[in-house]
Amino acid sequence: MRSSFQEQSNYARKLPKAILNSIFAFPPNRDTLGGTAYFIVRNEGNILIDCPAWDENYRDFLENNGGVRWLFITHRGAIGKSVEIQKAFDCEILIQEQEAYLLPDSKVTAINSKFTIDSVLQIIWTPGHSPGSSCLYYNSQGGILFSGRHLLPNRQAEPVPLRTSKTFHWHRQIKSIKLLLETFTPQTLKYICPGANTGFLRGERLINNAYTSLANLDLAELQKAKPLL
Repeated sequence: MRSSFQEQSNYARKLPKAILNSIFAFPPNRDTLGGTAYFIVRNEGNILIDCPAWDENYRDFLENNGGVRWLFITHRGAIGKSVEIQKAFDCEILIQEQEAYLLPDSKVTAINSKFTIDSVLQIIWTPGHSPGSSCLYYNSQGGILFSGRHLLPNRQAEPVPLRTSKTFHWHRQIKSIKLLLETFTPQTLKYICPGANTGFLRGERLINNAYTSLANLDLAELQKAKPLL
């Protein structure tokens, strides 16, 4: 009996967490180096942002919530089991055109600088972390930006760009932050859902007061940052 209860408890801990109305965050995925995937449930069609770990539990969760209409990949490191997910749900894969070649055997929609899914969902190309790094903006609940690894929380739970030894182009990444600041306002960008480092959010899986936090960044000083080893 104890073994059965423990298995049920482990299963419950692994379920995606509801973080906002009809938005769920998956636990970090080893296949994507600790990346966090998100799932938006909508009458107009559900969208999965990046790839969660792919197992029977998560497949059942997605099926029980209406399946996947679109799978959006924020950057090359989040591809994970995209092929398997597309086969399971016959969903449309959205990925920036400079990284679409990494899915040669899949049917993908290669996006350019901007791509409108519908009246409340838009993809914005934010290169820097990788050539095709992109964010998804969801015009709901005050405005939500799913930032992939373009913006990640630091230890103070503030959204920042992180320059690593594998960063494609640091100055372009800073320029991409300026684009977001020009595109949004405090009234249209309330939350950021980052694609990694969510442990720094102490269980929240999202960053509040997003626009104000971005506006407070010293971008000139950030440009001088050295790569993290």
